[in-house]
Amino acid sequence: MKIAIAQQNYHIGNFARNTQHIIEAIDTAKAAGADIILFSELSICGYPARDFLEFDDFIYQCQQSLSQIAAHCDSIAALVGAPERNPNLKGKDLFNTAYFLYEGKVQQAIHKTLLPTYDVFDENRYFEPAYEWNIVHFKGKKLAVTICEDIWNLGDNPLYRICPMDELMKQQPDVMLNLSASPFDYTHDEDRKATIKANVLKYKLPMFYCNAVGSQTEIVFDGASLVFDKDANLCGQLPMFTESLQYFTLREDGSIDAPILEPASRVPDKELTPHGLEAELNIAQIHDAIILGIQDYFGKMGFQQAIVASSGGIDSAVTLALAVRALGAANVRAILMPSQYSTGHSVDDAVQLSRNLQNPYDIVPIKNIFDQFTTELQPLFGNLPFNVAEENIQSRVRGNLVMAIANKFNYILLNTSNKSELSTGYGTLYGDMAGGLGVLGDCYKLQVYALARYINKDGEVIPENIITKPPSAELRPGQKDSDSLPEYDVLDPLLYQYIERRQGPNEIKAMGFDAALVDRVLRMVNINEYKRNQFCPIIRVSPKAFGVGRRMPIVGKYLS
Repeated sequence: MKIAIAQQNYHIGNFARNTQHIIEAIDTAKAAGADIILFSELSICGYPARDFLEFDDFIYQCQQSLSQIAAHCDSIAALVGAPERNPNLKGKDLFNTAYFLYEGKVQQAIHKTLLPTYDVFDENRYFEPAYEWNIVHFKGKKLAVTICEDIWNLGDNPLYRICPMDELMKQQPDVMLNLSASPFDYTHDEDRKATIKANVLKYKLPMFYCNAVGSQTEIVFDGASLVFDKDANLCGQLPMFTESLQYFTLREDGSIDAPILEPASRVPDKELTPHGLEAELNIAQIHDAIILGIQDYFGKMGFQQAIVASSGGIDSAVTLALAVRALGAANVRAILMPSQYSTGHSVDDAVQLSRNLQNPYDIVPIKNIFDQFTTELQPLFGNLPFNVAEENIQSRVRGNLVMAIANKFNYILLNTSNKSELSTGYGTLYGDMAGGLGVLGDCYKLQVYALARYINKDGEVIPENIITKPPSAELRPGQKDSDSLPEYDVLDPLLYQYIERRQGPNEIKAMGFDAALVDRVLRMVNINEYKRNQFCPIIRVSPKAFGVGRRMPIVGKYLS
């Protein structure tokens, strides 16, 4: 049996585009002699559709697209994903469904059983779990079809009370096929591979796994679809972060007519999530994920050009470099806005960066505007000393200027705040926290430096002085980040333990972190939830990103 895997990038709710994309892959695979083609989870509507699923018209359009696609499945079968109405009045109104299409019509509907409701997932909000399990009969083979989470309920601490594959094994299937929309994070690639291998080892069946690719606002799907033979050898891996259509032949004995990429003995057996922050971990993947996140945010929203506030610091430099790689130099405009507290070398560094990148830039000094603000406020401020109020005025002046330019020329402002700053509240609402998309908001400062080094791996793009100088907001004379925050090589691993690994204060202190520092940092994280709640969407690259995947009360008292 010749099986095609179509790893495609879908646009949520863009039924015409998604349907055409799926049909083109079906026609291509048909011409190549494939027997069946496998698509990803909820491919017709895109994943995650969220509350679009509550609209009857949205479901109607899914079904209309399904009919169009089925008409092309005459001599080839297809497995595509779409929501399906639940005819039973009891339970949720929809099923998350894999449709088996053949001979021009829907032959069978397979419902997802395990509905994740954690991190970025909220499927129990919309879908009813499956209550029956049946294999698909096709060309003398028995196909065990599952959907994403259905194959993840393995290990010593299963999250669910049932394993769909256990039920399907009662019907003696020959092969497993899985439709997935499994998001990227920098620990997930090997973890996913290990999970699929564990299924193969448990059930002694080959596995064809199709994952979505593309970015949906904050969530990036990396593709990396997989094929394992019955002996758990990796025989196919589609590329990360790009669309791909590949073919594999399943032999009668369960082997696969493809070279072994990794023998079973070398495929990871367990999750490789680090126990501490390893800044260099999979930095190339993080780089590629962010670029895809920028590209799809702009492409799917119909935007073309970005603007970045370029300060001569590491965060804006990395953001600018990534934006240029994603959108092209001509489509990214840098705005330098020095104040009287900006150092000359910062301006020079920012200019050199744009010259290296060959992107347009402008210099708009803010001293006169800042002075006007302080003059008008003097009757209210009186003789009170210069403090954070005046510092934040500078940041908000810059925010106003860059947003004015964005409005005038139809740019989207890319925010440059990193995860260390967002964690601790080291940023100004309506100032440097303004923006349409958070490019580095899921990267700790140490990871930002690692990205800078990776960007420079083939030659200097980001001037070395930007990488080596002490980080500073430059809002007062001689200011350094370390005046307000611990050194990042101490702060970032501490934050990682609290945010990504959800370790409590006692556990973190037991790791050797200073007790007073732990209490101080955790308090900063929790009292600044109100700032993060007003922040723009962040491109997710970690196992626990701010935004939809981390839901904390703003007015909570815990550890604050």
